[in-house]
Amino acid sequence: MNYDCLMIDDEKLLADSTAEYFNLFDVKTATVYSVLECQTFFEEHTAQLLLLDINLGDGSGFELCKELRKKTEIPILFLSARTSDDDKIIALNIGGDDYIQKPYSLSVLLAKVKVVLKRYGQSVSAEYSDGRLTVDFFAKQVFVNKNPVKLTMLEFKLLSYLIQNKNRVISKQELFEKVWENKFTGDGTLNVHIRKIREAIEKEPGNPEYIVTVWGDGYKFR
Repeated sequence: MNYDCLMIDDEKLLADSTAEYFNLFDVKTATVYSVLECQTFFEEHTAQLLLLDINLGDGSGFELCKELRKKTEIPILFLSARTSDDDKIIALNIGGDDYIQKPYSLSVLLAKVKVVLKRYGQSVSAEYSDGRLTVDFFAKQVFVNKNPVKLTMLEFKLLSYLIQNKNRVISKQELFEKVWENKFTGDGTLNVHIRKIREAIEKEPGNPEYIVTVWGDGYKFR
């Protein structure tokens, strides 16, 4: 099942009341209360946004964020009663999108969540599937006609970035910076990786349907 929002907080009463409030305003929200429950949640469900408490009974929200950031760019809003500026800096530096102080106003939090969902909701997902090609961004697995396809981690990262920006022409320079995190990566390296991905997922790699070259501009996933 796909949810708009997943709240991860070991304060069960607070988490449940927040989720109940969000659901009243048509923001479909689920709750879990631990790191383990969060990991289990994504085995069967997806969410477009996470509300993540820093202090969890079985681990750190910071560590969970770092783990999730290896798999997905889903927006993560940190929740915390801690007031240290250091915590805010850490939260943003490890991939958090915002830091929200407890106690919070439910109406203010809901408004912020709706803004984030509107901004990112169409492009962020836990999975891409069109009936033939399936890409699980959390498990880092690719399937073609339900058969597993083997990609290197860099190839998977490149494919994921193209899919999450589908129908948009992406320049080579953007791919160098966002996928390789190195603006000096060469065209030859990129071309080799694109060719290998096409060989893995396309019906006809020489006449691709998914990853098309936009001459003079870059690539587009369609």
